[in-house]
Amino acid sequence: MANPIKQLAGETAIYGLSTILARIINFALVPLYTRVLTQSQYGVFSEFMAYIAMLQVVLTLGLETGCFRYASKEGADPRRVFSNAFVTVFGICALFLACLTVFSGGISTALGYPGFDNLIIYCGLILLIDCTTAILFAKLRHEHKALKFAVIKTVKILTEVGVNLLLYLVLADRFAEGSCLWITRFVSAAPDFTYPVFAILVSCIVCLLLIAPELLKLTFRLDRQLIRRLLVYSLPLMVAGLPGIMNDVLDRVLMRFINADPVNWRADLGVYQAAVKLAVIMQLFVQMFRYAAEPFFFQRERDKGGKKIYADVLNYFTAFCMFGFVALMLFMDEIGLILGKDFRVGLSITPIMLMAYVITGILFNVNIWYKLSEKTGYAVWITLAGLVVTIAVNLVFMPRYSYRAAAWGHIASYLTMLVLTALLGRRHYPIPYDWGVVILLVAAGLGVWGLGTLLPEMGLWTKIFVHCALVLLYIAIAFVIFVVHKKKSAR
Repeated sequence: MANPIKQLAGETAIYGLSTILARIINFALVPLYTRVLTQSQYGVFSEFMAYIAMLQVVLTLGLETGCFRYASKEGADPRRVFSNAFVTVFGICALFLACLTVFSGGISTALGYPGFDNLIIYCGLILLIDCTTAILFAKLRHEHKALKFAVIKTVKILTEVGVNLLLYLVLADRFAEGSCLWITRFVSAAPDFTYPVFAILVSCIVCLLLIAPELLKLTFRLDRQLIRRLLVYSLPLMVAGLPGIMNDVLDRVLMRFINADPVNWRADLGVYQAAVKLAVIMQLFVQMFRYAAEPFFFQRERDKGGKKIYADVLNYFTAFCMFGFVALMLFMDEIGLILGKDFRVGLSITPIMLMAYVITGILFNVNIWYKLSEKTGYAVWITLAGLVVTIAVNLVFMPRYSYRAAAWGHIASYLTMLVLTALLGRRHYPIPYDWGVVILLVAAGLGVWGLGTLLPEMGLWTKIFVHCALVLLYIAIAFVIFVVHKKKSAR
């Protein structure tokens, strides 16, 4: 049992170290964005990122997970599986890009950004490249080429950061002086929300060039029967994934229509997005864990004691997440200085979003049952239930509480999905999760953080010492929980 978990931990570390390094570098842009851009401009950028996130789920058709399922079957030809998935996604994305290009003027005007037709086309190009390369990255994950995956992803993020810095810190001044104006065919002459979108497009192109050798290894002979089987399995995951991503980003879209301040909704959206950025470290861990865990779970399906491994993984995952929660929240006053002064008003929602991401990670562990049992249709109803909760919370409370309602909507939605998934999993594909351990670990983290909030004001170094001691206290409590759990399991 130890070896499979060590393998998962090793791959998670490779995905994680590169992802964290890249995102930390990318995170360095937050001080720039929140100081150079206005709240409204940052809100516009956040709005476009929400559209891209939702469309990515639709255009990949759920085929990443479908590839893992069919490439892992006995006697399967993985190259043929990934080839057919790639061709399918590329065809859909190319057609979508053509439609966006033809109607870019009307779309930009309808959104309230006339004259920004190029921004619509950039989004289409980003989607074409990201969705098709997603299949190639899935191939690397299936082949356990974690290092290659990590290097390419890191270069992509570094490129995005580099282009942002070049535009904001170098070329913006050149534009003001009247030089390098040929670049203004692609971006605005004055610094605004077009810069980060253009930077993402350039990074996508670099990523495509780096992963192109994997493309040459594919065979492009279409197998209609295989494509049909892939889509039958994957489309329910796509349909389920859409409400899932909508749970994450729908609040950004709804602010346009029902925000407490209908005039300054873009400014509120910018503040909200900046606060969410401070919780992104937890989301990063969940994402890097997912990269390694999804193929790992499928490949351990036939192992003796595989279900016990899944349960142990959830315990360790929860313990690490709550360690991150405690460490981040105890030092949030200092971390919050990263944001520009106008954006720090949103820090009150950071603990809510951190816990939302913890619940998301637990949910990912638990929802493996319907993927392993090929009952992916349940995913649709579970995530739809979560989406209903998201919409309800936002419709009722956003007109009064703005982005604070959006944050609590995440908690309510993810908890709803987790409870439904766990109950259905016990019936259709029972896995011996120890929910008592999970709940104790979460309670311990919340309790230590709560204790930290009750302490009186202290000097900086005294505060750092005391808060480090509280972090160690959580580690000690978690260790005791695991020791007691192990003794009970041995009986």
